[in-house]
Amino acid sequence: MVGFARSDIGKAREINQDYYSIPKPEENLQIFILADGMGGYNGGEIASKLATESAKKYIENNFEKIEHNRDTILELIKNAIEYANMVVFEKSKQESDLEGMGTTLDICFIYNNKIYIGHVGDSRIYRIRGELIRKLTKDHSYVQQLVEDGKITREEAQHHPKKNMLLKALGCTAYVEPDLRARNYEIGDILVMCSDGLTNMVEEKEIYRVIRENPEDAPRVLVDLANEAGGYDNITVVTIK
Repeated sequence: MVGFARSDIGKAREINQDYYSIPKPEENLQIFILADGMGGYNGGEIASKLATESAKKYIENNFEKIEHNRDTILELIKNAIEYANMVVFEKSKQESDLEGMGTTLDICFIYNNKIYIGHVGDSRIYRIRGELIRKLTKDHSYVQQLVEDGKITREEAQHHPKKNMLLKALGCTAYVEPDLRARNYEIGDILVMCSDGLTNMVEEKEIYRVIRENPEDAPRVLVDLANEAGGYDNITVVTIK
């Protein structure tokens, strides 16, 4: 597995509160993580980095202690996210300037031709297979809930004034319940992890087109497209092939 990534402050923010981690060549475990922080002047930046590094370390420290089947690996991902949540939450209570900070968190752990996903928030994971792009995560947002309840359409959701309001984030409360799932990974599949700084600016069909053309260079191209469309938020894109 090879990962390619780009993170950018965008055109409207004073600080980049996104954070990501992709495996180094010498690392055995294929752990890909992306987080989009929020809160205070630098609270979001601290939350996203803390969550990413804590979750990664937890998986690395515990993977060899478990049986390597579907259920135990998903449980490991769940425990890693809960541990990261505790680390961020405790840090927010220690320093008044960091009170209320939080972050989205997405983990893709690839092992034996399966993708193990842990998800909190509204950053996204997509899988491109052949001619299809499929979203593998569900936004934990107010607007997504309105769509599911049939109160607004998906088209109306794109421009809803409360589209950035989260119903679930990591580090804001003492406990968080992540979405967990396992999916098959086939030869030729491409995974995409991204913060909402991309998906709020660039349509899915355009994301698909850019990545199919050149997955290695796609993070740079997509960041540029998001900035050209306004760059109202931090933008982070990770592609995995």
